[in-house]
Amino acid sequence: MYNNSFFKKILIAACVVFLYSCDKDYNSIGDGLIGENHFAFVRDTLSTVVAYNQKIGPIQSNNLPINPLGILVNPAFGTTTANFATQLLLSSPEPKIGNNPEIESVILTIPYFSTLISTATNGDQTYELDSIYGGTNAKIKLSVYESGYFMRDLDPDANFQEAQKYYTDQNADFDNAKVGNRLNNDSDTSQNDSFFFSAAEYRVPTTTDGKDVVTRTAPGMRLSLNSTFFKTKIIDGAAAAKLSSNEVFKEYFRGLYFKVEKVDVSIGSFAQLDFKKGKITIKFKEDTSDTDTTRIENTIVLNLTGNTVSLPVQSNIETPYANAISSVNIDKTLGDENLYLKGGEGSMAILELFGPDADNNGVADELETIRNSGWLINEANLVFHVDASAMGSATEPNRIYVYDLNNNRPIFDYAIDGTTGTNSKNGKIVLGGLLNKEDAANGFYKIRITNQIRNLIKNSDSTNVKLGVVVTEDINTIASSKLRKANSSISQAPRASVMSSLGTILYGSKSTVPENKRLKLEIYYTKPN
Repeated sequence: MYNNSFFKKILIAACVVFLYSCDKDYNSIGDGLIGENHFAFVRDTLSTVVAYNQKIGPIQSNNLPINPLGILVNPAFGTTTANFATQLLLSSPEPKIGNNPEIESVILTIPYFSTLISTATNGDQTYELDSIYGGTNAKIKLSVYESGYFMRDLDPDANFQEAQKYYTDQNADFDNAKVGNRLNNDSDTSQNDSFFFSAAEYRVPTTTDGKDVVTRTAPGMRLSLNSTFFKTKIIDGAAAAKLSSNEVFKEYFRGLYFKVEKVDVSIGSFAQLDFKKGKITIKFKEDTSDTDTTRIENTIVLNLTGNTVSLPVQSNIETPYANAISSVNIDKTLGDENLYLKGGEGSMAILELFGPDADNNGVADELETIRNSGWLINEANLVFHVDASAMGSATEPNRIYVYDLNNNRPIFDYAIDGTTGTNSKNGKIVLGGLLNKEDAANGFYKIRITNQIRNLIKNSDSTNVKLGVVVTEDINTIASSKLRKANSSISQAPRASVMSSLGTILYGSKSTVPENKRLKLEIYYTKPN
């Protein structure tokens, strides 16, 4: 009796699971599909896509999560010289400083993105740097100055109700406001005139309880700054109550300006950095007390966590790129042969799907036909092929991003993709957009827009929005940055594109592009027989 009841329960449970599984598969394929003999599965690549270039121009670049620093020589686009400015904040306001303080060292540290590759038997570690571009150990001239430019938190032109914006074209403002000589004036030229992004770990040998110990730190920028300056600015400033709060301190010491310049004929070097993890550590000795002159060590830490601004300067712009993004050459009717996507103060592509609206009823003719045909959308993708000959030896970005341009928000497929990656660059795997390399001459980006198309077809009141296409440094960042001057097509662009300085050249949608390279909207659908 018990066994009979048990097996009946098992049988019922198995049937429920089976029917549920069937129902899931059935719905994902197509919404009320009854009997496969009445339907045919079809792949369509004939849907019209009109894609054309759009220059972005000067754009808001303050308080980005990641900022570029260095010189990037891109043979397909031109040269980007990326400078940077940041405010400093006291880790502990109103620090206590004893008698007779004497600075021992002032060290600026900023970690690089890196991966541990191996560890030797003696504990030494080997790292590989990420987000570093240019020649291996290529040199640049790096100068760190006191900034004289005050970065406000709030915008007085908006009645102090909005955050103050700073833009990519303001480098001259900060450069002209720098104060005094550079602070990284150590005799070791690898810290200034011949700086490079080193993959070596930092090792400090010490002796503890008679044993030799090595403290190891992952690769990062490490600069010795001028002790005399910081004795006057910080130690003496504390005595004058200039370190009483961070609000007072930000006005008193307005931050740092990082300026990069080319070294001779070097191709330069370029990095993406998380400056917010940077800090200045001031170590000094002081008397134990008013009555005890025994010397003890003390520390003041300044964090690079105040307002920041990325300040890239574009130069030597390549003629094909300049021509492609010129408004007189952009073909919004037939589309452009090549699409130039460039981060920072760069460019993007705009896509219009399903062609013209010949009968002027507010719906593209192809879309109207599809809605009336009973198509059940199984999958839809945009496939962009890289023009390898136009790119030459230029470094290709790892990812591009497609978004709803009309509303400056992600497409539906982004919102429902819950996949995560190991870092901010490789999440949203189902959505795609990652660079695929078949071989050296054949790279492509494939982006899933299945639910964007399904929603458009199923809901007759859904707007066939334009899509924007940009390079992205962080797939998790979906906020937008404002253009300094809006144009007829855009007033803002994705912030993750501003964070990047890389670019790619894609084949467009124009009929003159070879069929096997042309931008395609692939739709896999089920239709009634």
